[in-house]
Amino acid sequence: MEKHYSIQEVSQKLGIPKDTLRYYDRIGIVSPSRDGNRYRKYSTNDLIDLMNIQIMQYADFSLDEIKGKFAFHRLGNVDPDYCREVAEFIDAKNAETRKKIAHLEKVSQLLDLAAETLRDYNHESDQRLAKTVREIYLDIRKKEPEIPEEGCHGHQG
Repeated sequence: MEKHYSIQEVSQKLGIPKDTLRYYDRIGIVSPSRDGNRYRKYSTNDLIDLMNIQIMQYADFSLDEIKGKFAFHRLGNVDPDYCREVAEFIDAKNAETRKKIAHLEKVSQLLDLAAETLRDYNHESDQRLAKTVREIYLDIRKKEPEIPEEGCHGHQG
């Protein structure tokens, strides 16, 4: 007989607040069985689903995306077209994630340079910082490539 877990046990094992588990049940994202007293009984598969949900949330998937795209393991017969659709969705999410990573790498570079500039402030370090700020700004505002030079470092005298 398969082992079942109470909401308290699941909350402790996975670090998910009981209110969150109740909410997941209410919206139908993970619906454990109920016993005679109407207490939730989580199966091993429910725990696996909850772990997957945590991973997908960590990867910036919304609950709507998770609920709408990732219930395929419950289907008895997995449709290859559906699997391809989900794979394309994941690819798009991954492309979006890579853009965020590239953005954050630029932000990190800018912050490193700003701190370095402030530690040893001089005209050359200020110019380097202004050049980096301009490059990042141009990258962010690709539709407006004609930024006048004084727009980024006109503060210098």
